[in-house]
Amino acid sequence: LDREAPDLVLLDMRLPDTDGLSILRGVQERYPELPVIVITAYSTVDTAVEAMKLGAYDYVAKPFNMDELAITVKRALEASGLRREVQEHVREQKARYGLHNLVGRAKSMQEITGLVRKVCRSEASTVLIRGESGTGKDVIAKALHYESSRADKPFMNITCTALQDTLLESELFGHEKGSFTDAKAMKKGLFELANGGTVFLDEI
Repeated sequence: LDREAPDLVLLDMRLPDTDGLSILRGVQERYPELPVIVITAYSTVDTAVEAMKLGAYDYVAKPFNMDELAITVKRALEASGLRREVQEHVREQKARYGLHNLVGRAKSMQEITGLVRKVCRSEASTVLIRGESGTGKDVIAKALHYESSRADKPFMNITCTALQDTLLESELFGHEKGSFTDAKAMKKGLFELANGGTVFLDEI
């Protein structure tokens, strides 16, 4: 591949001078986000499964229908585009809320920044941030999120005082259709929507 990566690769598993899996490994090393669609014969479906394990987006078996291939290509490009949008959003949010935005030369502020760095590198899943109103607890929470490995997952800011007591359980944990009188449809809770990311419970 050239220095500038293509938008998508269609890769035949049977090549005259090498095998498709070797090419796939090379592509994944240089361009891990590049969608690869593998083309294979029915007799080599096991190879296609191996390719999927290595990170191929999908596979198409020969003889293939051009319309089906076009749909697979379209889906792969859409998924790749969404992934790029998420990465760009994370970059923007990190630039806006990252640790470099925590300003202050006081020793106490430097200690807080150092502590935030340690927490970001750790496997900590629960963090208590205490402070008077207006001291920037939300700023610290966002820095913790966007500097951690969870940055590409949701950041859910939940202001507890804005939730009605009677709806608290339903809002946080969701409900199934018909579980109570007004439950006309299934609703995902805020915790489920933030799965893999960060939940910031403000004004507890």
